[in-house]
Amino acid sequence: MPLEPQKIRAVAFVDGQNLFHSAREAFGYTYPNYDVGKLAQAVCTARGWQLQQTRFYTGVPDLQDHPFWHGFWSNKLLAMRRAGIVVFSRALRYRNQRVVLPNGNVHTFLVGEEKGIDVRIALDIIRGAHRTEYDVALVFSQDQDLSEAAAEIRVIAHEQNRWIKVVSSYPVSPTVRNRRGIDKTDWFPIDRTLYDSCADPRDYRPKKS
Repeated sequence: MPLEPQKIRAVAFVDGQNLFHSAREAFGYTYPNYDVGKLAQAVCTARGWQLQQTRFYTGVPDLQDHPFWHGFWSNKLLAMRRAGIVVFSRALRYRNQRVVLPNGNVHTFLVGEEKGIDVRIALDIIRGAHRTEYDVALVFSQDQDLSEAAAEIRVIAHEQNRWIKVVSSYPVSPTVRNRRGIDKTDWFPIDRTLYDSCADPRDYRPKKS
């Protein structure tokens, strides 16, 4: 087995929507109030890793469909880029969803869905390992679709004969139903104290007129 390096380099990969939904369930927050740069640094400091880069991924609603949330993400992503965070965003895709109401009527409405975000994260994790850009891939997500990327990292570690870890980090509280990280990874649960210490004091929600 390759030895753990003395200097452990980490790159953070943040699934923005997954992190938000986990924080909402764990702590009750109603909008993405995290500072991912601070959060990634806090986890790395706790483990003694050297953070090399933070990468953020999210879907963004169209301006015509959801001007409020489009404005929020436009403001927040701009601030992230200015802070040196690498941002990957993609417009949500919309589809009709039908719901049968208790009275038998059928209600149809548009639902925005992220497409390709988990694939982009997985590709970047694998590419970074091939390029030896990190020793730890710190993934802020509980998306089990990323377990296949974690399995591939084990193969790359064997091929390169070097020590590589994938770590899944996510908010938890006594009330959450899903307390599992991504399969085939190490887990780093985030409690409320740690999360709140890394909250962004700026509110990027557009002001209602």
